[in-house]
Amino acid sequence: MAGSLPGEGVPGERVLPNERKMTLAGHLRELRRRLTIAAIALVVSMIISAFLTDWIIEWLTYPITAFAEKIGDDSFTKLTFTTVTGPFDMRFRIAMIAGLVLSSPMWLWQVWRFITPGLTRREFWYAMGFMCAAIPLFVGGVVVAIMLLPNVIMVMSSFFPSDIQNVGQLFTATEYYNFVFRMLVFCGIGFVTPVFVVALNLAGIVRGKSILKAWRWVLIACLVFGMMVSSPADIITMIVMASILFVLYMAATVFALIVDARRKKANPEVFVDVE
Repeated sequence: MAGSLPGEGVPGERVLPNERKMTLAGHLRELRRRLTIAAIALVVSMIISAFLTDWIIEWLTYPITAFAEKIGDDSFTKLTFTTVTGPFDMRFRIAMIAGLVLSSPMWLWQVWRFITPGLTRREFWYAMGFMCAAIPLFVGGVVVAIMLLPNVIMVMSSFFPSDIQNVGQLFTATEYYNFVFRMLVFCGIGFVTPVFVVALNLAGIVRGKSILKAWRWVLIACLVFGMMVSSPADIITMIVMASILFVLYMAATVFALIVDARRKKANPEVFVDVE
């Protein structure tokens, strides 16, 4: 990954300082340095997260706690560990995942700066803007998932045959946390998708009009995504999730149209509208 020399690149733009052409050995040293920084950030974040596992467990069990309060059955919130090492394994997994999320700004930045060492100042601020937009959107998706989970559990639990004796509903901790983490990750990624749409537009790959014309397919994709993160019988959760994603998509479309309008005004001779 050879960085551009100062003064090279797009006229009127300067590359960031301290960027020089590098040999293969230099790239390997740079990769080792970036990986070391990312690994240290991950380990420190995991140690911090280890002291927060009680709070994280309480937060992750909020959906079933809320539903248990609604139906008046405290036993509904009991999670079962089926192995001796189950509690330790669960706390370690929670600390690892939480540490990965907590350290994400650092290791994402290290990966980004290794892949694109020759950023111009404008591209640098674009990258910073993407990170500042993607992280809150991902967190927003996680929060929305947590808010919708009680409704998902309620709908799925309605199929439980409560009128049959000697039949009980039991949650194993591993399966429950896998289900919750999967939904949190899917929702977080779904909320970040519009940022990539904006990135493609800023890179000149996709025009705003093309994004707008695809709204029908995007609406179908949002509905399919909402169905994937909710239960098949939970129509309300599916519609809520699909609506939020579609609104984010339309916001990205409006931003792309504004960017295209500014480009056309600045360079009308080279900007060609998409029919």
